[in-house]
Amino acid sequence: MKLNKILTLLAAALTSAAALADITVGVTVSATGPAASLGIPEKNTIALMPKTIAGQTVNYIVLDDASDTTAAVANARKLITEHKVDIILGSTTTPNSLAMIDAVSEAQTPMVSMAASARIVEPQDAKKRWVFKTPQNDIQMSLAIAEHMANSGVKTVAFIGFADAYGEGWFQEFTKAAELKKLRVVASERYARNDTSVTGQVLKLVGAQPDAVLIAGSGTPAALPAKALKERGFTGKMYQTHGVANADFLRVGGKDVDGTFLPAGPVLVADQLPAGHPVKKSASAYVAAYEAAYGKGTVSTFGGHAWDAGLLMATAVPTALKKAKPGTPEFRAALRDALETVKEMPGAHGIFNTSASDHLGLDQRARVMVKIENGAWKLAQ
Repeated sequence: MKLNKILTLLAAALTSAAALADITVGVTVSATGPAASLGIPEKNTIALMPKTIAGQTVNYIVLDDASDTTAAVANARKLITEHKVDIILGSTTTPNSLAMIDAVSEAQTPMVSMAASARIVEPQDAKKRWVFKTPQNDIQMSLAIAEHMANSGVKTVAFIGFADAYGEGWFQEFTKAAELKKLRVVASERYARNDTSVTGQVLKLVGAQPDAVLIAGSGTPAALPAKALKERGFTGKMYQTHGVANADFLRVGGKDVDGTFLPAGPVLVADQLPAGHPVKKSASAYVAAYEAAYGKGTVSTFGGHAWDAGLLMATAVPTALKKAKPGTPEFRAALRDALETVKEMPGAHGIFNTSASDHLGLDQRARVMVKIENGAWKLAQ
């Protein structure tokens, strides 16, 4: 009897130790709400991530923040305090990711955001040293748009964007890029992600008679200004940001977004990239994995951002394991340090080279210009 009791206690201790050795990954995405068309492919991609890394079991705890900043912070705190996660992946949108920074920095838990704004990781400080991200910075994509506009003969531009950190970040970066390319911004308007009409704003844009309009929105809500512009007879060039690069946007936008230009990660047109493109192989690998699970034509750039977050984590884990065991503050710190040392890692969207001063690590290999033609993405020449 005594021996059996000892064996039982020993087995329980070994089970507990094994559980402690598992790597626990917390995930919060916007699987519902206005950003659902972004968050759903991210959630789907999490299911494709490896269940073991460097011999360690990896457990994923996925929560939905419903596109709400308060819920995103609550999820982050729950993942940290209740589930003792080693790293957080998320969230989907810029406002949610910005709101989570205090929680992860206080807990000294690394976070890899799947949202675009450079303000998530810049400027680097005591809080943001715990935060990384995978989508291309606004300035990278703004420069691509401004260059395309200038090369296409555009002289004047009107801007309409979300009335939140995403829209404001884009306006700040695009105005810098526009100035470099001698473009004049003649009007600037905002709208909420859940608005159902932008007639007033669009009337002001059209009244300014711009050569082109840039819509700084993401997901399906970004189709609203495009539709309103077409209804008001706007015939100039139309541009969107990389925040619309998914099939739901094409579905909702329909013929009203045909002819639109946008910068995007190479993954969006992986099959159209030239054979020598540095990202073709890694982008195609993600497309193949996603479409094998969810069907042909289902892939989006947003799932690619989640995929790259997982790749960054998988690259950093073996280095961190040399210094500490999962489930400890030392491991979280080691993982954060390792995330700053990723070199020439090919992802779905580009080649990553991170450092202490660059928590994104993407260069111009991470962008292409795309045109919407007949409801499909076409690599722009």
